Amino acid sequence: RKLFFDTHALVCLLEENGFTTRQSEVIVSALVKIMNTNLEMIYKDMVTKVQQEIALQQIMSHIGGVKKDMIILEKSEFSALRSENEKIKLELLQIKKQVMDEITKVCADNKLNLNLEKSRVKELHAQQDRALTQTDRKIDTEVAGLKTMLESHKLDNIKYLAGSIFTCLTVALGFYRLWM
Repeated sequence: RKLFFDTHALVCLLEENGFTTRQSEVIVSALVKIMNTNLEMIYKDMVTKVQQEIALQQIMSHIGGVKKDMIILEKSEFSALRSENEKIKLELLQIKKQVMDEITKVCADNKLNLNLEKSRVKELHAQQDRALTQTDRKIDTEVAGLKTMLESHKLDNIKYLAGSIFTCLTVALGFYRLWM
């Protein structure tokens, strides 16, 4: 162990500043002991270069092992994630197929219901058309019957009117002949 200052120069410096030789040597001796104690404590906490290289090699090998473990774990984790992803894809495809089937079923049901409603409406319209046609026929029949009856009454009225006129003329001619 080396001291990095000149102890003799320190003793001389202390003597120049008013210390005796004995006092200066005691002070320098105390400083040397303190420094040696401090250095011993520092050296206890320090390692040699060889020890440091050994520790570095151990740490590097440990890091290498951890890296290998991480790579293995990452690969196994990645393959687990990949298989999980494939499972989810398959489930998604199944759900998609089920949804498409349900949509197709709902569309078919709606088309069937729509066609049923169309046929019901057509049947209702047909019934209404038949009823309207029958009503029109009845009205036409009634109107024709009323026209016939009106013509018949009209003809009867004309007959009665003609008969009444001829009767009145006959009576008037009869009176005229009598008065004349």
